[in-house]
Amino acid sequence: MVSPGCGEIRDEELFDPTDGQVVVRALYSGISRGTEAIVFNGRVPAGERERMRAPFQAGDFPAPVKYGYASVGRVERGGADLQDRIVFALYPHQTRYVVPAASVHFVPEDVPPERAVLAANMETAVNVVWDADPSPGSRVTVIGAGTVGCLAAYFARRSAGCDVELVDANPSRAGVARAIGVRFAGPSAASAEARVIIHATGSPSGLELALRLAAFEGTIVEASWYGDQVVSLPLGGEFHSRRLTIRSSQVGAVAPSRRDRCDSNGRMRIALDCLRDRTLDAIVTGESAFDDLPDVMRRLSAAPGDTLCHRIRYV
Repeated sequence: MVSPGCGEIRDEELFDPTDGQVVVRALYSGISRGTEAIVFNGRVPAGERERMRAPFQAGDFPAPVKYGYASVGRVERGGADLQDRIVFALYPHQTRYVVPAASVHFVPEDVPPERAVLAANMETAVNVVWDADPSPGSRVTVIGAGTVGCLAAYFARRSAGCDVELVDANPSRAGVARAIGVRFAGPSAASAEARVIIHATGSPSGLELALRLAAFEGTIVEASWYGDQVVSLPLGGEFHSRRLTIRSSQVGAVAPSRRDRCDSNGRMRIALDCLRDRTLDAIVTGESAFDDLPDVMRRLSAAPGDTLCHRIRYV
C-alpha cells in the first residue's frame, strides 16, 4: 500500500539466506479482510502503530507499508528437514521471501495449501474461544459471521462441544453456518439469555446486540478491532444491574486460561491441526491472482459484499 486506498506491486531484491534462514516461494496467501482493510484505508490509530505491526512488515503506518500475515509456500532453500516442505508464515503478500527457519510452521500433509491460508485467522479464533472459556456443552452465541466469527463458532463447537448460534445480518451466511455445523439466526431472531457471547462484527451495532442478548452475569468477548473508529455503547440501563462483563481478546498474547500450558507456537499447531477439516473450505469465498492484488484490496476495502476469506494465488 503506497498511500491510503492505493496499492501497487513492487519488485524487491531478495538477499541470500544466512544460517538459520530459509527461502520460501509463495503458493497462496490469505487476505485478513477486516484488519487489512483498516490498514489499506490508513486507519491504524497513531497510538497503536507499533503494536499493530505485522511480524515482517516493511514500512511504517500509515503508508507506504507492506502488510499481511497469511502466507503459505514451499521451502526452496533450507536445511534437510525443511527442504521442499509446505509451510505457513506470518508474512506479507509476496512471491518469494527469506525468513528465519524458526518463523515457519509445517503445514500437516493432509491439509491442502489452499486451505492453510486460514491458519492466522484460525489462530485468532482459537485465542478468542480460549478467552471466552466456555464450559463444555454450554451455549455460545457468536455475533458476526466474518472469517474470525465463523472460525470461532467452529472451534467452540469442536473444542468444547458447545451449542453454537452464529448470528449475522446477511442471510447468505446461513449456508456457511450449516457447513461448519452450527445454528444460524438473523439479529431479530437471535436467542436471548446467552451466558457467553463472542462479538466479531466490527460494528458498534453488533456490540449493542450482544449487550441485549447477554444473560445475567454473562460475558461478552470483543474480538473486533475498530482501528480509529470511536465506539459508543449504551452502558446505562441494565448493564450494571445484570452484572455484564465485556472482555477484550487479541491474538498478540495467549489467553490467560491456557498461558501456563501453551505458547504461541503450540497455539499455531492447534490452529493448523483444525484445518484438516474440509468443511472449512466454505470460509474461502474467492480467489484472485497475485497480479490483481491492488485492485482486489481496493474492492474489498470499499465493498466487501459476501466475501469471507479471499485467497491470493501465486502459481
